[in-house]
Amino acid sequence: MRIRDLPHPDPGVPDVRTGGRFLVWLCRQQLGGHAKALFWGLVHMGSTAALPLPVGLAVQVAVDGRGARLALAGGLLALLGALVAVSDIMLHRAAVTNWIVTVARMQQLLSRKTAELGGAMTRRVAAGEIVAVSTGDLERIGWFVETLSRFGAALAASVGVCLTLVAYQPQLGLVVALGTPLLVLAVLPLLAPATRRADAQREKAGRATELASDTVAGLRVLRGIGGEELFLGRYRSASQEVRRAAVRSARMWSLISAVQVALPGLLLIAVVWYGVHLTLDGRIAIGELVTLYGMVAFLLYPLRQFEEMTMAWSWGGGGAGRGGGGGGRAPRVRGGRRGGAAGRAAPAA
Repeated sequence: MRIRDLPHPDPGVPDVRTGGRFLVWLCRQQLGGHAKALFWGLVHMGSTAALPLPVGLAVQVAVDGRGARLALAGGLLALLGALVAVSDIMLHRAAVTNWIVTVARMQQLLSRKTAELGGAMTRRVAAGEIVAVSTGDLERIGWFVETLSRFGAALAASVGVCLTLVAYQPQLGLVVALGTPLLVLAVLPLLAPATRRADAQREKAGRATELASDTVAGLRVLRGIGGEELFLGRYRSASQEVRRAAVRSARMWSLISAVQVALPGLLLIAVVWYGVHLTLDGRIAIGELVTLYGMVAFLLYPLRQFEEMTMAWSWGGGGAGRGGGGGGRAPRVRGGRRGGAAGRAAPAA
């Protein structure tokens, strides 16, 4: 599905029994787009991971004083650079297309259900809640669905680099191969509180939106009884709660980002220290040390993709999880409002 083909002729009948089933259904509707994004992601990651090879070759040529091979290193570097640029453009196009197409599908599902319910919609779901779903949750669920293909490419590239290092320099490669999974797992204890804070921020933002919508709808009555200041004070209080929740959520994600930068940095320092000793002992050449350093430094790039995946899951996957259940049944009612992003966004027709 391409952007030019939107809107969808038929958005389909989603599976909203659980949030996970809804996400799986969305991914299945966009298999072709995911395959294209995965292909360009593998090309981009692979060419980026290979860049240290011509760089190390050029350094070794300069050390050995053999200028004849410098042109080979330069040509290979230019070829890989062009491949990185082209694949990055195509990957971005494919990823954004997946995002927009997925969000458009959910918007059509939401519009279809809204038309079916008609005037009963606002009696079952608050108007502000509908706005919060259509402007926030749908985009975040689409973000999660789009991130899957890039995450797969990053995972494949990381495994490939680790295996290459193990085959090329077993001792150093084992350090990297064992350290990289530990770097990924190091943030797992932080994900649960980050998800809870993201959920709290989303709920508070939804309440503030509902309050604003209800205030606007009853503005004429409020003016008649002189209650503008009362509701203005309530909205200010709700807005401040949203701000505080957003700050708490941002602090947790900044901590996760710090861990994702600090720990790989320590691994990189250990690799450089060990590689220098190997070079001084004459076991590897200077160019090989540069190549090894570049390949280990490349692993910082996929790790950022892992971080984005966890963030997308906390926002988008969490939103879909809140909407689990429903199917063909009537929407769940909780406190007078129907709960769940995916269930609200795409109830079964």
